[in-house]
Order: sequence, then C-alpha cells, then structure tokens
Amino acid sequence: MMPLPYRFLTSLMVRCNGVSVLVDCGEATQIAMRKKGWSPKPIDVMCFTHYHADHISGLPGMLLSMGNAEKTTPLLMIGPRGLARVAGALRTITPELPFQIEYRELSEQEESFAVPGAEALTITAFRVNHNVVCYGYRFDLSRIGRFDMEAAARQGIEKKYWNRLQHGETVTDETGRTLTPEMVLGAPRKGLRLTYTTDTRPTKSIVENARGADLFICEGMYGEPDKDAQAREKKHMTFTEAADLARQADVKEMWLTHYSPSLNRPAEFLHRATQIFSNTVAAKDGRSIDLRYEGDGES
Repeated sequence: MMPLPYRFLTSLMVRCNGVSVLVDCGEATQIAMRKKGWSPKPIDVMCFTHYHADHISGLPGMLLSMGNAEKTTPLLMIGPRGLARVAGALRTITPELPFQIEYRELSEQEESFAVPGAEALTITAFRVNHNVVCYGYRFDLSRIGRFDMEAAARQGIEKKYWNRLQHGETVTDETGRTLTPEMVLGAPRKGLRLTYTTDTRPTKSIVENARGADLFICEGMYGEPDKDAQAREKKHMTFTEAADLARQADVKEMWLTHYSPSLNRPAEFLHRATQIFSNTVAAKDGRSIDLRYEGDGES
C-alpha cells in the first residue's frame, strides 16, 4: 500500500493468447513492468478493484507509456461506478493519446465480460468488503474438447475442414452441408482459473470465485499475530485469514501480496499461513508463472 525500497505498489498483469490485461495500476507500475522486460503497448484491458491511490495513481504514467509505445488499438477500462470521472481527472495531464478508451462501470454484485481478442477468456468482477466499493476479479480460460478424428472420418468430413472445426468455427462444405464443432469435438475439458483480490475482509464471494483456482492471489496485509483487530478495523486481511479462504476454496496455490509497510519481511510470518494452507507463497515484485492445462503440458 506504500512504495518501499524494492517494493512497488499494486498491479497484476495477465497475458493470454496475445492479449494483456492489467489489474490495478499503482504508482510506478510502468517502471515495474519495464524491469520485468514487458512492454505496455499490448495492454488491451485495465481492471480496477477500487479507487484508493495505491491502486490507480500510476494510471497517467502508464497511459503515456502506452502512447509512447505507439499503441493505437482501443483500451477497455473496467471498474466500480465513477471510473470515467476518476480516470478522466487523472487524465488531465495526458489529454492526447493515440488510442480510444472505453469505460465499463460495475454496479452489480457480480458481472462477467468476454475479453476482445481472446474469446475463450472471461473476466468476472465480484464485490468484496472494503471501506469503499471494491471488486475482486476472476479469470476463466475455457478449453474445448479433444478433436475426434474417428468421428470426423465416420461422418465423411474432409480433412481440410478439421482445423476450422477444431477451433470452434461452423463451416459449410462443398455439398452445402453445415458442419459444427460439436460433430467432431468431445466434451469440454477443464480450463484454467486465476482469482485476484485485495483490500477486503474475508467474504463468501471470494471463496465462491476462487473455487478450484489454479492460482489465487490474495492480500495479506498483516502477518504479525497481534494485528487481527487492526485488520478488522481497516477492512483488510491477515495471512491466516487469506490462508483460510484458500483452504475453503480448495485452490492449487496462493500468493500473498499487498503487505503493510510495517511488514518488511513477509516470509518470516509465512509459517502462520502455511499451517492452514500449505501451498502459500509470500510473493515479491516481479513474480510470474505460466499456468498450464492439466494433462498435456499446453499453456
């Protein structure tokens, strides 16, 4: 929540099939991204959990960096009500950009969006419990069933149509017959899920949206054993509360983030979380992972 030596403010980058989604944009996010070796140009969507400064104060610099990287494609921004007003105020120092911005303001307890350019990827925003309106975000990457060559051959479907059908396209063959993906694909396979939440008390909505996640990224504001009352007062979470959410949701792995500035060495308190949920990581700036489908090593 405060910049410290070797610790930037809050932000997450999700990249899928050439599409990049940025969640939150704390101060100096564009610098942290450069240190990681990533360009701001491909960012297609920005999601904001809420409008406290440590989650959005880096927006003007990021927009300028995107423009300087010659981004010209539209940018979609998603966030709680007031997004256009807040982002518009921050854009006072970035009035001219070479790309358009579209705003989608959240008002329901839960809302889902398809991601332009990555149709298999769905973003779900869900309300959490902070001292201002705040949302968590769930990313679901669906996965089609296996291609059944025997079924294709049995139905007399020529090989030249197989690739298009395998990628979900409906085609008409030379005889005028309509061919659909369902004719040659098995049942949908298990996809991937990433759930991200910060600045909140534990809620049922977090457990529901993190259920079975491949990766759960959760705030761990306080690791010390004497901070429970402060966490309740400030509407944040402790390491142990985050670990209990991960246990309830049966996630594969949890990364703690968004530490209090007084928590200089989060790893020293990690054992308090791992006693509840063993696969807990005290994350640091720049940490990344390639999430892969189960079974065949595809990412």
